[in-house]
Amino acid sequence: MAPNETDDTTTAGEVDEVRAGRRRAARYVVPVTVMGVAAATIGLVPALADSGDPDLPEITAAQLIEKIAQSDVERLSGTVKITTDLGLPNLGGLESGLLSGAAGGGEDGEGSSADPSGRLTELASGTHTLRVAADGPDRQKLSLLEDAAEYSLIHNGKDVWGYDSASNEVYHSTVGEAGAADTARRGEQRPPATPKDFAEEALKAVDDTTSVKVDGTAQVAGRDAYRLVIEPKQSGSTVGAVSIAVDHKTGMPLKVTLTPSSGGSAVVDVGFTQVSFDRPDASTFAFTPPKGAKVAEDTEQDPRHGDFGGKPERGPKSEEDLAKGFDGLTMLGEGWNSVATFDTGSGSGLPTGEEAGGDLGGFLGSLGDPVKGDFGTGTVFSTRLVNALITDDGKVYVGTVTKDALVKAAEAGK
Repeated sequence: MAPNETDDTTTAGEVDEVRAGRRRAARYVVPVTVMGVAAATIGLVPALADSGDPDLPEITAAQLIEKIAQSDVERLSGTVKITTDLGLPNLGGLESGLLSGAAGGGEDGEGSSADPSGRLTELASGTHTLRVAADGPDRQKLSLLEDAAEYSLIHNGKDVWGYDSASNEVYHSTVGEAGAADTARRGEQRPPATPKDFAEEALKAVDDTTSVKVDGTAQVAGRDAYRLVIEPKQSGSTVGAVSIAVDHKTGMPLKVTLTPSSGGSAVVDVGFTQVSFDRPDASTFAFTPPKGAKVAEDTEQDPRHGDFGGKPERGPKSEEDLAKGFDGLTMLGEGWNSVATFDTGSGSGLPTGEEAGGDLGGFLGSLGDPVKGDFGTGTVFSTRLVNALITDDGKVYVGTVTKDALVKAAEAGK
């Protein structure tokens, strides 16, 4: 019999009791830098392999959240499938080039096709298959499988290697001894990299504005799992629900699916299609640059910014760090209807004319919808998950809320 869902809704108080435990979750995940874009956009694949609902003991939502918190998996290998469907306009590949150009290029390895900060922006859209492996906090590997090529990011001790087989280019960085320990302490600031990370990010949003319940069972990658469903109680959010498949034995999330309030296919779905919790062979994490490969050294490592070093500007930023980067970053509203706002300091909205480079300003404007209200006038840029309003006097409002909710937040915050 599937778990009884009549008594499964938990409260914010119950969640608070297990939140501290959740932060001690194992730091086994694949390279952090790899999923920087996925963290911002959240990607998925609707690949929940149902083969009948497993018969599992009943469990409440609070107990299941605690089970996730107590999961101590540090070793695994498997295949993860990710699909991102944000509903972005089709620019004929232009957006990929712009993203890669923004992240790559420059000195200290950033111009290399093996540099993870630029290479993995492609995870922001479409469907991708990844092979992952981990053996504790010091060894992780992620491989992005492509047509007749493969990109790998490997962390082995102090060394971080990126390798693009298509171009035969190598990226190399190092992490100091303090880096791994510091990363473990600050793990909750890392971008999501596996279903477990996505689940932890979703659980951080649980408060009085959230409904959490157990909604039956499923099988994922051949393993029995519970379904934990998180839903906003408020109207106005673009998030419809977040479904997390939690492994019955280990408590590790195996799949996370985010569906939009507007309906249709999932915006985000990331899940294992195959997984093993046996220790991977040590050779999995060994890497030597192939003969003739072009090796780019990153000479500006900073162990405070992720498992793999990298430049400080690439590392995940806290709300305090982000606030320092903008003019008075503040939050409007509460819960799932929270909207971040800041002033660009430019005194104007979208660039126009020569400032935008010819017709670029008009092109950018054509991608959004003009709006007006107590805040003045501006343009709303929409995806299926995130909406952003840029006013004509240089203010920005952004959140996982609908266009109408965003305009109301801007009017209330004026």
